[in-house]
Amino acid sequence: MKFGINFFPSFRPSDSTTADYYQQCLTLAECADRLGFHSVKTVEHSFYDYGGHSPNPSVFLSALAVRTQRIRVMTGAVIPAFHHPAHLAGDLSMLDNMSRGRLDAGFGRAFLPKEFEVFGVPMAESRARFEEAIGMIQQLWTQDRVQARGQFWHLDDVHLMPRPFQRPHPPIWIAAISSEESFAYAARHGFNVMIVPYAGKPGTLEQYVKMYRQMWADAGHTPGTEQVQMSQFCCISRTRDQAREGFERIMTRYLETFAEAVQSWEGKTSDQYPGYDKMVASILAMTPQKIIDNKAAYVGTPQDMVEMVQANLDQFGRVEPSMQINFGGNRTEDAIQTLELIAQEVMPHFAHIDPPISAPISQAA
Repeated sequence: MKFGINFFPSFRPSDSTTADYYQQCLTLAECADRLGFHSVKTVEHSFYDYGGHSPNPSVFLSALAVRTQRIRVMTGAVIPAFHHPAHLAGDLSMLDNMSRGRLDAGFGRAFLPKEFEVFGVPMAESRARFEEAIGMIQQLWTQDRVQARGQFWHLDDVHLMPRPFQRPHPPIWIAAISSEESFAYAARHGFNVMIVPYAGKPGTLEQYVKMYRQMWADAGHTPGTEQVQMSQFCCISRTRDQAREGFERIMTRYLETFAEAVQSWEGKTSDQYPGYDKMVASILAMTPQKIIDNKAAYVGTPQDMVEMVQANLDQFGRVEPSMQINFGGNRTEDAIQTLELIAQEVMPHFAHIDPPISAPISQAA
């Protein structure tokens, strides 16, 4: 079974400088690489303390790639709607080469109205731009010269440089939270999915994952080769009291910055994001204790985490937990303790669970 870490900056200037946060992430990524974690990913967000320290995942992950040896680097996720497909395809291809074939390319639709406003993209075009861009990026990665005319972008005899390191291209992942259409789109095209239990509706997300696996097989893809990665908050310590105290501090800051960012939904609706008004209300009412009660975080001792991971496997089937360990301005020593306890006392309990039938292709061109 695979375990990963997830860098999602959500802190105030009083907690850390941006430069110190980046250095902390480099330190933790090197540690995770040594300890046998499978992946490290980061988000694309702008303009808020919630995620805004990571506006360009490719730049960030390039730095991680040269400081690590084996861990896979993952965009979790880049936003195709905000970029020209040829530019984004080139950035990701460059990162794939910088990491010598360790890139997993995760794509998302974005959901904060302010970001759409600043980049001049109507939210009503979110899904159409998302799907058109990913289709063009695949063409650019796999075809020598691309001729494509879409609703938003045109490619006229384009030869992408550089070419991806992996063949036919890096594995593609789709961020899917509360839209059935996102799960269906990923299954039809043979893309893996990234889920976020704390943001999804309890019970519904479980059904969507089950549907995704069935649709994957129905679309002709080999059953069992689909991959599901699950983002989870994580704070592990030798005692439950220590873990809860640490989680309370950093989760409070995370929820504070998240609430500030989603305020941009006030007075707005979009048929591309049905139910997001309710999700925003739910986020504003969230507390660290509710996160724990909803089983949307690994908080406690290593043995507690073993039981929580097993519960996730029972609920969703085979998944890769991708853990946020330094959100909210966490202390480096606390995050390292979490990594070490997971590697030493949690991961061995799941070593018997086989990896996916088809591992990511990492051969050079």
